[in-house]
Amino acid sequence: MTAIVLYDDDRARKFEPFALTRPCGELRAGALLIRERWARTLGMPASGFVGAPHLASFDEAGAPAAASRIDRGAIVANARFAPALAATTSTAVRWTCGGRVAAVRVAREIEASALRDGAAALDELAAAEGDTIEIAGWWLDEIWSFIELLGTMLRDDIPRLAEATGARTLGSGEAILIGDHPVYVEAGATIEPQACFDTTLGPVLVRTGGGVQSFTRVVGPCYIGEHSLISSDRVSGCSIGPECRVHGEISVSIFLGYGNKGHDGFVGHSYFGRWTNLGAETVTSNLKNTYGNVSLWTPDGMRDTKLQFLGTFFGDHAKTGINVPLTTGTVLGAGANVMGAMPPKVVAPFSWGQPGSFETYRLDKFLDVAARVMARRSVTLSEGSRQQLAAAHAARWKA
Repeated sequence: MTAIVLYDDDRARKFEPFALTRPCGELRAGALLIRERWARTLGMPASGFVGAPHLASFDEAGAPAAASRIDRGAIVANARFAPALAATTSTAVRWTCGGRVAAVRVAREIEASALRDGAAALDELAAAEGDTIEIAGWWLDEIWSFIELLGTMLRDDIPRLAEATGARTLGSGEAILIGDHPVYVEAGATIEPQACFDTTLGPVLVRTGGGVQSFTRVVGPCYIGEHSLISSDRVSGCSIGPECRVHGEISVSIFLGYGNKGHDGFVGHSYFGRWTNLGAETVTSNLKNTYGNVSLWTPDGMRDTKLQFLGTFFGDHAKTGINVPLTTGTVLGAGANVMGAMPPKVVAPFSWGQPGSFETYRLDKFLDVAARVMARRSVTLSEGSRQQLAAAHAARWKA
């Protein structure tokens, strides 16, 4: 069977704080992972990815492994492109959007090592003859593009997903409903009495096993993933992946999955990697007092995002203690454990402690904690994941 191989180009490999621990295709863009978006669009599974060497052992449920070879006829897709969730032909040799090549069908067998540095141009791999198809979607050119485009993507994604999954429309007698867009609820989701849905700006979808507790205000567009529980306060314009616990005021943020924000504390325009945990009253700033553009650390240095609103990017397994304030445009590296006063705008991966006294989190202790955290959600830290996290620990960058 023809399958998709997702390719992290050199730009995707700078999408920190996530690139250290996962390929770009395993990031949530809009309602779904980029890998899931490509699979729905082309109607076929992803069989592998080509990424940075330290991701060779990446192992996560549902995710393909690193490819060693790309078969002739396979489709190689740029992992920085998030296709719209509309089916398209899978018989072309080239898929483009906005004059840029998003995916190609390769003309010959290719060793994945030929793409390891991320510099290869996909168009060079395509067959010389064949159809070129223009597809709808969004290019994610910067790490902050995930937040900048979130509302637009959710408004497009939610009705398509609701139709595909057979979700029903919530009735007026089942919750407090404000606005003209629908609230979609899949079988097995729980909406408690006196939950409020404001769909003035877009629809809401609650997936199987998801729940919204009483006296919570959910403002669309908003996506609540499988088995995620939303409790109290106001959740607005968010994409929340599976198995998350979300409490407090949150706006325009993405939870990749298995995240825990169980207490009060405002979070806005932020991105949570997997297995993040926020201590009580951790808060993010998403707007400067000057109302100016927010700058963000990247591997190429501090960059002007041109955005007025931007909060914190939490790497996988990042954690905060109680009452930790985070300033606009903060980056917490993967595995960082931050406590005390406001940390700097960038905290290196696997840092432990508080401002002025960060130490490197010992790998053995980090893995022990990670295994305990994951076990609470009935997930086992596999040997492959241990190897990949060890490789990430060895490849960690400095702030």
